[in-house]
Amino acid sequence: MEHGVIPASRRNTNTSLDYVFQSQVKGKISMVKPQFIIPNQLECGNIKFFQSRVTCLEFHPTKNNVLLSGDKEGLLGIWDYVKLHEKIIYDSVHSCNLNSMKFDTTNDGLLYTASSDGTICSTDLDTGIGSSLLNLNPNGWSRPSTWRMIYGMDFNTDKGLLLVADSFGFLYLLDRRLKTKIGHPILIHKKGSKITSLHCNPAQPEVLLSSGNDHYARIWDTRKLEGNSPLANLAHGRIVNSGYFSPQSGSKILTTCQDNRIRVWDYIFGNLKSPSRVIVHSHDFSRHLTPFKAEWDPKDYSETVAVIGRYISENYNGVALHPIDFIDTSTGKLLGEVMDPDITTISPVNKLHPRDDIMASGHSRSIFIWKPKTEDDTAEERNKEKAKEYVYGSGSQKKSNGKRDNSDDESDGSSDGKKKAKKTRFTSTVKGNGKSKV
Repeated sequence: MEHGVIPASRRNTNTSLDYVFQSQVKGKISMVKPQFIIPNQLECGNIKFFQSRVTCLEFHPTKNNVLLSGDKEGLLGIWDYVKLHEKIIYDSVHSCNLNSMKFDTTNDGLLYTASSDGTICSTDLDTGIGSSLLNLNPNGWSRPSTWRMIYGMDFNTDKGLLLVADSFGFLYLLDRRLKTKIGHPILIHKKGSKITSLHCNPAQPEVLLSSGNDHYARIWDTRKLEGNSPLANLAHGRIVNSGYFSPQSGSKILTTCQDNRIRVWDYIFGNLKSPSRVIVHSHDFSRHLTPFKAEWDPKDYSETVAVIGRYISENYNGVALHPIDFIDTSTGKLLGEVMDPDITTISPVNKLHPRDDIMASGHSRSIFIWKPKTEDDTAEERNKEKAKEYVYGSGSQKKSNGKRDNSDDESDGSSDGKKKAKKTRFTSTVKGNGKSKV
């Protein structure tokens, strides 16, 4: 993979912004690069967690063993992967693709979700009772050309604002306490093009990064939002699946584009006309896969490690597998590729734990937990392969009240009217002993 890196010429801006970066931002970046531990061993899994494919994953901010997930039918799953056999599914949150999840910064029992049904909902994780904060399709399904979907969502923690972007290129600002829109929608990408992701800078929350189907990622100042005044336009070759600021200092940008390229900008205050590095990687997906998104490791203080699933398969001892790649974004080198011979499906959704050396991955309808391989495990595998624990789920089939086409995300449809929250708890599923085939 390191042969696919395109280096950028060395640039020195010598401006006042450069001085600000050196004095205020760079001090937050660790000068000694810590040793990175790759969670490369399959620990456990929940087979067929949902009836449809997994679309997003998120670890609970305070409960280390709790993983939240969403699927293509709009279901919200809560799984304590230490208990394995127990899970909770709320099937009345959304009517189709659950695309993004964010925890309330003041209440970790409250979750905000964004969906292709055009709604933003807040859900109490204990009861499943939710309320709608935004509905872009109040009149229900009419036709695809008027149906607004929501993919991008993020918090401005300083202002208490929820930022939401739709499939027509517009940005909405919501007051999470009053549950109302602030001002009018603002066109921040080409009209009619889908905004795929939003991310507020962790160090300066008023700085926003948006990515879209118009082949651009853009940087905005949310204090003076105007449609034609981005701080920077980051051009790409094709659709941009995602864009993220680095998790500690917010001084770097990582984007994933459907031209099979991962782009890295090392310095948001410098010249942004071209990326610092372009890393060649296989993640061009078909319409039946959740889009691949390279994400930073939130625990990496050097802000160099990213994880992303791989589309193309490789032959591992006669089995075609699709690894999950760990990439050093400072060099483009492959740090490690994670795979298991029992898992032959593609893993487009991957999430690294914010505190532990653990990774969760979504493979079609199943969810797996990975942990680092220890020396004791290596010694044990010389004699026999380490046993894995699987639990086989039986996710309930979601029924829709609206018109939609399940074959394509772009035509995922609608459901209007309020629904009573329903919770399904699976406690009678047989826990696997020993090695099981997926």
